[in-house]
Amino acid sequence: TISILAPDIPVIDQAYSKLSNSITVEWRTVPGATNYMLTAQDGDSFVETIVKNSPGTVTGLKPATLYRITVRSINSGGKSQPSPFRKVKTVLAAPILSVRSPSCDSIAVSWKAVHMAAGFSVSLVRSDGLGRMLKQNTTNTSLIFTNLDPGTLYTIKAYAWNANGMPGDDFTYNQRTSPNAPVDVQVAFNSGALRAVVSWMPTEGALTYSVTASSGLLKLRCNTSSASCTVPSLQCSSEYYVSVTAYNDAGSSEPTDAVSLKTIPCAPVNISIEEDEPGHLLVSWSSVSLGHYYVVFVKSDDGLEVHCNTSYTQCHFQSDCGFTYFISVFAYNKAGQSPLGDVLNYTTAPCCPGDFRAVFISSDTVRVTWAPVRGADLYETRAAGGSGAVLCRDTATACTLSALQCSTPYNITVYSFSEARGSSTSCAPQYVATAPCSPEIKNISKEGLSVISVQWQPNSDKATYVVTARGEAGLWHCTSTRNSCTLMDLPCGSAFSVSAIARSPAGQSLPSYSIPLETAPCCPNDLILTQVTQSVTNISWSVGRGAQTYVTTLESPKGQAKCHTLQTYCLLGCITCGTNYTVSLRAISETGLTSSCTYQGYSSSTCCPSGVKLYRLSNNGIRVFWQASDETIKYNADLHGSKGNFSCTPSWGLSHCDITKIPCGDVYTVVVAPVTDKGPQLTFCPKKIYSVTCSGSSVGTVIYRGKSNAKHI
Repeated sequence: TISILAPDIPVIDQAYSKLSNSITVEWRTVPGATNYMLTAQDGDSFVETIVKNSPGTVTGLKPATLYRITVRSINSGGKSQPSPFRKVKTVLAAPILSVRSPSCDSIAVSWKAVHMAAGFSVSLVRSDGLGRMLKQNTTNTSLIFTNLDPGTLYTIKAYAWNANGMPGDDFTYNQRTSPNAPVDVQVAFNSGALRAVVSWMPTEGALTYSVTASSGLLKLRCNTSSASCTVPSLQCSSEYYVSVTAYNDAGSSEPTDAVSLKTIPCAPVNISIEEDEPGHLLVSWSSVSLGHYYVVFVKSDDGLEVHCNTSYTQCHFQSDCGFTYFISVFAYNKAGQSPLGDVLNYTTAPCCPGDFRAVFISSDTVRVTWAPVRGADLYETRAAGGSGAVLCRDTATACTLSALQCSTPYNITVYSFSEARGSSTSCAPQYVATAPCSPEIKNISKEGLSVISVQWQPNSDKATYVVTARGEAGLWHCTSTRNSCTLMDLPCGSAFSVSAIARSPAGQSLPSYSIPLETAPCCPNDLILTQVTQSVTNISWSVGRGAQTYVTTLESPKGQAKCHTLQTYCLLGCITCGTNYTVSLRAISETGLTSSCTYQGYSSSTCCPSGVKLYRLSNNGIRVFWQASDETIKYNADLHGSKGNFSCTPSWGLSHCDITKIPCGDVYTVVVAPVTDKGPQLTFCPKKIYSVTCSGSSVGTVIYRGKSNAKHI
């Protein structure tokens, strides 16, 4: 096995310190060595560094410190023994500068004390290489370079030296002097945006600029890297003092001399609008700071605009009713016009309605119409009179006032209203009077069959009263200016409704309450009496208008016959034959009104004869015999059979008559009745049946068949 030995001990040629934290060592190369270990020892502490070859540097050392430096060679066989040491002291540390530019032409440099330093050397030169270098040595820890160029970048280098004059590490710092104040500052004010554009000539070395606008305690700023800047959000009616300061990394310049800036005036406030009298508007406002004069614009809603220039705080304008005016006030100064403030609108009272018309549509109701007017949202119609006022409100141009008092004068006024201003108050009224009150019928009295007197309570001195009786039969009127009138020629059997109205130049009243009126029923025009039997008479009559029931009466000294019926006929019994009667009829209405009607007298028929008998005569004839009820009456005898009809009429005063050549073998009906000069023979006298038989010859036997027995003559 081949063993590799550690390399030889190196020999240090020199060791020195150029930096405060390191020492550089040079040595001779050792054959077979692959690496070298450098050791710097300070008392008990040491720092080791492995390097490949010479020279080598040990770092991480302390400034101004004495170190023992050794070198050991290294290969795979191990490390050699340390070389003989060399003592080397590290140089001084570099001063750490604190640099500032207190003014645009100076730079102040300061630093902390450096260990083991005997003095310091500081140099300054423009970084662009122009100009000469300035250098100062000092034992102090600060100094100032003056008479420098403003806004210029300088390079500053400083180092410390020890008592032997050996320099230590140096420290380099670049510092710019602060800029000079800008010049030629210009301020341009934008009145519309309330901002100012400030511009200036650029200054050397300035990186940024700051513009300050001061007004009292208020300060507005804007920063820029260019040569102009906009200061926004200026306040109106304010005076600002504008200055510009230049900045760079060294600091700031002195601010420029302030430039005065007066902004536009603020919009006027406390604007008030008064209509001191109809047709005149007074616009007033509060005074505005920095306002030199004012302009008031008044624009109506029809597009017309007027304006007023004044240095005072009020203006007068003419106005019309029913218009809305839009009012704005501007203040002016040299900077311009104030911003738009409050735009007030003022609506004048609407115009009074025109083309006013009032028409009564009933006695207590009037319809009022008018032409629409400008500015009116609502109309109020007021009728004042009587015991109070009647109101009507509507958006339409018509109104109906009802429940007015009759016979009353009213002043009717139409007011127009608007939501913004209220009502017109100077509208003229119109006088109207209502129609008379309805009369009240107090009494209706009958003064005759067709004459009615009507009385009422009058309620107006100037009224004419008209009374009307209205029924199916027609209309009847009477007129009077007093409290009564008479209705004439009213038809019988009719129902009427009687009412009254009052008329005056103001109109016609409502009709009074109707009073029912009924006239007595009419008497029947035709009355017919027909004798049915010897003791019964039938009476019939035509309808009497208005009658519901009838009472008929036949009356004679021998007695009375009466009937009460709903019909138009009646059978009266117990009539005495051959008697003169008076005939009367009463027509009675549903309500009990009665008309008494009289007619021509009535005579009952002559009495029928009695004791009728037949006797056979020798000449094939028959004699009819009866007992007459009145010797002055003439009679007629009729025989009716299947073989023929036969009759005979005796002379006046006789009670028999003969019929010749009557055939036998037949049954005959025999009727003997009085003969009258008023018409046909009576038919209600009793009939008797006789049988005439033949007994071997033409002469027969007469048999009475009335009771199933025969009589032979």
